[in-house]
Amino acid sequence: MSETEANKDLLEALDKVTEVKVGDVVKGEVLATDDSNQVIVGIGDTGIEGVVPVRELSVKEDEIEDKIKKGDVLDLVIISRIGSDKEGGSYLLSQRRLEARKVWDDIEAKFEAGEHITAPVTQVVKGGLVVDAGVRGFIPASMISDQYVADLNQFKGQTLELKIVEIEPSDNRLILSHKEIAREEREAKKKAVMDKLVVGDVVEGKVARLTNFGAFIDLGGVDGLVHVSEISYERVGKPADVLKVGQDVKVKVLAVDEERDRISLSIKQTLPEPWEEVAEKIAEGDVVEGTVKRLTSFGAFVEVLPGVEGLVHISQISHKHIATPNEVLTSGDKVKVKVLNVDAPDHRLALSIKALQAKPEGEKKSEGKAHNNSERVELPEENTGFTLGDIVGDELKN
Repeated sequence: MSETEANKDLLEALDKVTEVKVGDVVKGEVLATDDSNQVIVGIGDTGIEGVVPVRELSVKEDEIEDKIKKGDVLDLVIISRIGSDKEGGSYLLSQRRLEARKVWDDIEAKFEAGEHITAPVTQVVKGGLVVDAGVRGFIPASMISDQYVADLNQFKGQTLELKIVEIEPSDNRLILSHKEIAREEREAKKKAVMDKLVVGDVVEGKVARLTNFGAFIDLGGVDGLVHVSEISYERVGKPADVLKVGQDVKVKVLAVDEERDRISLSIKQTLPEPWEEVAEKIAEGDVVEGTVKRLTSFGAFVEVLPGVEGLVHISQISHKHIATPNEVLTSGDKVKVKVLNVDAPDHRLALSIKALQAKPEGEKKSEGKAHNNSERVELPEENTGFTLGDIVGDELKN
């Protein structure tokens, strides 16, 4: 070969050497792996070697031997120069950063298109959640849900659909939100539940909240209200006395108002009706023990069975004349009463305390005489199941 031809071949070889610089994306052929598990690569056809440290690989250190072999070609980005031209110089490269760059490009494209991303929650930190979206993303606590969340740990491990709020790849800053999506999911779930509810159905739910006026029951995405009067056939002072948050309950659907987002429920209507067994358990003339539940101007209501109250008219409380029942009785008193009349279909039970008491000596009998008309009989203060005729009739009997 002549000197001219040799020079020509050298010039052609030099022309093939590609100049590289920091930030370039290159192909790197794996030449070897050193004792520190750093991967030595040849950069394209430049004749220049580069190093990919373990931390800059996309695989874990214990996977390098199995997943990276001599001769493999990796997509890499040049991150810095090592040494100088006089020293022969080489480059530091990264596989991980190139993949992160691709992730950032993909996230930016979705951000501009208004699309959502999905990512698993990897960490709960002060002020929010950290997610793995291929790059580190952060959800501030105020953007996790449209409702107050007491414990963020419930989200750890969950994969969430997220809206991209802010993105800045140069600062590795990715702010995400689940708030609007949570609201949409809740509304969709709520509509699905309400569409299935039929008045009269008995469904299962969980006690979500307790108030003085009732209990809110979670039916699986929507809450319904059990008014305090619908919790039990027995009188309930406070819902918290008989129910606990988180308790599973069966409820009957009383009404569904989609326009006002209201669902009325009943627990007691899923239970046996107490009055159905009254005729079997109580008969006229029986003596039973009960608890004074309420005092009115015309008498005392005594519970003789769970959810079953009877009326002891004021004239049946004592042989002595009393102006009001609370002169001798107090709510909560345990008393023995005699059953004067049982009317289970109409939920009426007439009782007497004085029928079990001996008449005071010297009391004048008034057999065959009308009752003293000067004694005042007051009208009932509420719907008790007893009419004025019933009450006056009881007066005339005595």
